[in-house]
This record gives sequence, structure tokens and C-alpha cells, in this order.
Amino acid sequence: MILVTGGAGFIGSHTCVELLGEGYDVVIIDNFSNSSPKIVDTIKDITGKDVICIEADVRDKAKLDEIFTDYDITAVIHFAGLKAVGESVKMPLEYYQNNIGSTLTLCEAMKEHGTSRLIFSSSATVYDQYNTMPLSEEDSLSCTNPYGWSKLMIEQMLSDIAAAQPEWSVVSLRYFNPIGAHKSGKIGEKPSGIPNNLMPYITQVASGRLKELHVFGNDYPTPDGTGVRDYIHVVDLAKGHVKALEYAAVNTGNQAINLGTGNGCSVLGLVKAFENATGVKVPYVIDSRRPGDIAECYAKTDKAKQLLDWQAQLDINQMCKDSWRFESNQK
Repeated sequence: MILVTGGAGFIGSHTCVELLGEGYDVVIIDNFSNSSPKIVDTIKDITGKDVICIEADVRDKAKLDEIFTDYDITAVIHFAGLKAVGESVKMPLEYYQNNIGSTLTLCEAMKEHGTSRLIFSSSATVYDQYNTMPLSEEDSLSCTNPYGWSKLMIEQMLSDIAAAQPEWSVVSLRYFNPIGAHKSGKIGEKPSGIPNNLMPYITQVASGRLKELHVFGNDYPTPDGTGVRDYIHVVDLAKGHVKALEYAAVNTGNQAINLGTGNGCSVLGLVKAFENATGVKVPYVIDSRRPGDIAECYAKTDKAKQLLDWQAQLDINQMCKDSWRFESNQK
């Protein structure tokens, strides 16, 4: 049985769908700080399979002990955590306490209960902004914001645990920019309040829920002056977690692996792609740069192909169509 922390969130819910589709049994722990219990019912609806969900914070050691005692947890996929770059600059203490604290508590519970396989939700923000593109797992690591530092500190912590406990298998998946939604249109990215991520911002402007898109900076050294990112379909990303789980079942030690497409797309490029895919215009205004953002970030993906036999399959056009289908289903 696989324990999925933050399993009702954007990436977590899609990963649960893929896990259930591959025949795994799933236990979700989620405090629903940025998701809804309704998502669990939707996962069941999409897959036709049951999933156990416990509402709790991963920092609650007693609740984790209860879960590990009640269920035969063979591996953990750890998504739970705060995840907004801009917010982390304003709230560093909360980010370190939540992200690092929850991982420490989780690893303590895993060690005590003899579970030694962990897939960790890391981020491309762990890379030094002065690396040349595309980013390789061997490139230098440094961060421009507390969110990134929290992920990098956790990676170091997990590396140390795996070195000290030779039976452990840890895979830290460094995501680039997940967008898109499940083809059913039933699950997707639905943040609380004004979106911190670009695609839900675009879709909410397109649907009229928000007036206009705010583009943070058009003076970066990129082709159109807006930030360039590696956008990956969330379903491709979810499948990468299943592959990582398979890898961890037969390999011990610690690995950090990029999950991206290897292609960069600018903010305005994504806006244009969305308009082309949907026929819906997205009005935007240019604002000043956002604290902690960098000019460009896209992946080298050879390691994922080599170790996980994984590569992204879905293109920007599909990401935009699926995102819009999900947004169009919202009431």
C-alpha cells in the first residue's frame, strides 16, 4: 500500500489516479489547506476504485504512527507542503516550518515502522540561477527564495538518511512547471484565492473570473522579455512518479531526477498557445518582476529516460486544451 501525502492536491490527485490505474492501493493523508475532500471522491469516480483518505497534517506524528500501524505501507510519495515562490519570500518561517518539519516527522515515522522507500516532490528551484540551460542534475545548486531552499534542505536531509540507512531508497523528483489537467476534466489545478501559478491564472482570466492576467516582468534577457519555463503536463508528471516507485522497488540509495519536457516556453508564448488551442482571448498587463523569479529554467531529461524509462509525451497544445476543459467544468 502506498501512502501519498498531500494526495488531494493538484499533482497528488493525478498521481493517485495513475497509481490506482496501475493496481496500487493508496492511502492519502491531506490537511486540505489547498485542496478539498471532494477531490478524493472524484479520484474514486475517475478510477472506479476505493481510496482511503485521512484528514490530518503530516507534522502530526501520532496520526502518522496510527496510519503506519493500521496499514501495510510499503512506500511513501511525499507531496505535502507549501509551494508558492512569491509567498515564501513573504512567509519564510512558515515555509521552513511546514515543508521541513513535515518531512522530518514523516521520515521518523517511516524509520520507526520499517518503511524505506520514499519518492519526494522536489523542484527545479533548487538549481543555481547562474547555471546554463538546460539544467542537468549535476549542475550547481542554490536558491533565490525560501520555497526553493526548503526543497534543497530536504533533499540534503534525505541524501544523508539514505547514506546512513543503506536499505533506504530515495528518489527526489525535481519538477519543472506542471500544468494541464486530467482528460476527464474532473480534476485539475484549483488554487484558493488569486492563483500563484500561471496556467490557472490564464484560465480564470479566460473564463471571466478574473479581469486580466498580470505578467511579472517583460525585461528579462529572453526572446520576448518574459520568463521562460519548462511546462510539463501533470499527467506526464504523475506517470513519472509511478516509474520512480518502480525504480525505488529494485534500487537503494539516493537519486535526484529532473521531470520536464526539455523545452522552454515564455509566459507570453504560453498565453498565445492557450489562445490558439482554445480560441479564447486572454487580456494581460505587464507588472514589475516578482521577487525570487529567474529569467529562464528548463530541463535536461536524459537521466529520467535512462533510470526511469520515462519521458514527457503531451505537448503544450494538449496542456492548454486540458486546462481549459477543467476550468470550463468549474461552477
